[in-house]
Amino acid sequence: MSLARLGLHYGRTTAGTTLLASPFSRQFHGSLTVMARQKKQRVVAPSKKQLAAKARKKASKARKSIYDSEKMTLDNAISVLRAVEVASPNATYELVVKTAMGRGMAIPKGRYSLPREAKRIVGDRILVFAEGKAAEEAKRAGADVVGGPEIVDAVVSGRQQASMYLCTPDLIRAITPKLGRVLGPRGLMPSERRGTVTDDVAGYIRRLKGTMEWKGDKAGTIRAPIAKLHFPVEDVVKNVKYFLSIVRRATGNQRSTETKDSGPKPTNSITKIMLSSRQGPGIQLSDV
Repeated sequence: MSLARLGLHYGRTTAGTTLLASPFSRQFHGSLTVMARQKKQRVVAPSKKQLAAKARKKASKARKSIYDSEKMTLDNAISVLRAVEVASPNATYELVVKTAMGRGMAIPKGRYSLPREAKRIVGDRILVFAEGKAAEEAKRAGADVVGGPEIVDAVVSGRQQASMYLCTPDLIRAITPKLGRVLGPRGLMPSERRGTVTDDVAGYIRRLKGTMEWKGDKAGTIRAPIAKLHFPVEDVVKNVKYFLSIVRRATGNQRSTETKDSGPKPTNSITKIMLSSRQGPGIQLSDV
């Protein structure tokens, strides 16, 4: 290195030779330069209150549909959707029911059979764990697979699959250790709470024939195909009212008009009911 360059890095004082700062010298974690840089780069995380206020502000600025705050009667909503889907007479009306599902509440579900079906009912494949007389009755009622604990391994390995599993009370303890880990996460494990552990397996199967299952999502929103656009208005109205009566009973919202303000509060109140179609908007209903 030349003496001129060394002069840039070194200087002489009366106290002796002192090393000056170099642009390539190492900055230690305790140096003033590094500490100032760290102080400058430190960012304070927003609080939950600030995040909530920011989310509200963003939601208020978001573009909304003209139908979000507008309510229509069921007849008017049918007319609007028919006009939107004029080129698709075979399109399907969808009914959307939003519930205020609280924390820890069970997801609403049930079975229904509309006065006029909107689509062909696909039958469930039913597997029954039963022995003796109950097994014979289940076969006569139309069960696809009937057996005892000997078919548990076939279910675990996937050789025997079904969309519904039923069991008699005397066999539930024998099948639970192996099947609980397989059917439990899929919501198919027989249980007394759901009514799929029963002595009257044949009666349960007969009630299932000709019905479809409806089920809400994790947010408590229920969606169901309710009618075809070419159905007469009377049939659409009948289907909507029938389905809503089933949902209200399942969610605890069914109440008598005579005792409007008495009785227990709904276990899962309904907040919004909308009718929509494939290309049409979701229209909130005011008279159902």
